[in-house]
Amino acid sequence: MSPDVAAGPELSILMPVYNEAGTVERAIEEVLDADLPVEFELVVVDDGSTDGTREILRRREWPDRVRVFEHDANRGKGAAVRTALSHARGRMSAIFDADLEYEPADLATLMAPLLRGRARAAFGVRAFDGYTSHSFTYVMGNKGVTLIANLLFNVYLRDLMTCHKVIETELFRSLRLREPGFGIEPEIAARLLQRGVQIYEVPVQYKARRTEEGKKLTSLDGLRVVRTLLRCRLTPG
Repeated sequence: MSPDVAAGPELSILMPVYNEAGTVERAIEEVLDADLPVEFELVVVDDGSTDGTREILRRREWPDRVRVFEHDANRGKGAAVRTALSHARGRMSAIFDADLEYEPADLATLMAPLLRGRARAAFGVRAFDGYTSHSFTYVMGNKGVTLIANLLFNVYLRDLMTCHKVIETELFRSLRLREPGFGIEPEIAARLLQRGVQIYEVPVQYKARRTEEGKKLTSLDGLRVVRTLLRCRLTPG
């Protein structure tokens, strides 16, 4: 274990941010207010926002456990996650988006199997229904790419595209991750499975944003997910 991880907090929460001026402050505040069982830090990476998000992050005086980094231009969620991960000081690292679709309190549930030594990675499973889902095609797309991942890697995951993850930091850093955008989500799962890491799944709360509220995923991203899964299956992890 590297010295910076050994000396840091137990958990690093990685928050990639792109054009979230309407939600980023509340997202950070909700994370800081979360009742978590360990000491944690929040690593925020602004991925070249152009809507005022960057100015919001710069003008606030955040607590010491919040560290903010910037990309000069938009490079994609995957790039922002990798930048945040490179600065993580916790033994565990969690991805938490700034879009308010997830509840930070659920990080405690995700950490539990790692703290008990039962897992090295835990993913949150969303319960889709009429109130929490973005659309029929969104839910079916998620189920479709999850099925493809299960077939390719001979496992049974329930929610491939969840953004709610907690992974041992050293393990997370050792994965061969290169996807610049939303493809980072299936890439993380695929590389973990190639390592023989069993992914512990736990239920989490979720409420999808509508497109007019800033939802960024499109049907084209589904095709990119399949491409990423195939690439990972055919290349060493």
